[in-house]
Amino acid sequence: MGEADINKYDLARLQAEVEQEREIKEMLRESVCDLRHTLADLEERVNSVDGEENEWRTRYETQLELNRQLERQIGVVQERLESLRGNPMDRLASIRSYDEMTVDTLRHRLKLLTTKKSSLQSQLLESHLRIEQEGKAYQKAYDERRAYLSEIAKVSSAFVWTRKQLAQSQKTVHNPGKGAPVTLRHDLKGKRSVASTVTQTRLPRLKR
Repeated sequence: MGEADINKYDLARLQAEVEQEREIKEMLRESVCDLRHTLADLEERVNSVDGEENEWRTRYETQLELNRQLERQIGVVQERLESLRGNPMDRLASIRSYDEMTVDTLRHRLKLLTTKKSSLQSQLLESHLRIEQEGKAYQKAYDERRAYLSEIAKVSSAFVWTRKQLAQSQKTVHNPGKGAPVTLRHDLKGKRSVASTVTQTRLPRLKR
């Protein structure tokens, strides 16, 4: 092989290496673009979860306050009953006030008291059920928020890594004689590793 042939071979090899580095650079740029879109989407979802979390917290606290009011009302009624049981004079006065009422009035009053008691009990039971449901919904929103934040941290780490690889490939393009086959690896979501060699023309798209 003559010197001219050797020079042609070296030139062809260098041109091939430069072309490979350009392909790698293009793949890295596409990967960076994918990571940016994924990161923006996750941040938007986190903001949405934050808003839902605040709404659930407000509803949860409001329901707790309503329950406290109902419990205070029940407490007042119970104290009144205990007072009537413990003080004969009050009990007799209450009995005398009933003595002055007609039978129809007493029946109507008893019906009202029974209805009120049933209503208070139903409200209290409903409030307990709603508190349980609101608590579960709040916990779900909180867990989703933590999951999104964890996902953002992973994507951010992969994004930084890809930018470093892009910078490295740019340096290699400027110095093609020193280049070597490059294998790119990154792990997203802790589920799988993606390897891109110089023979590939495109990085895998990220799942969203």
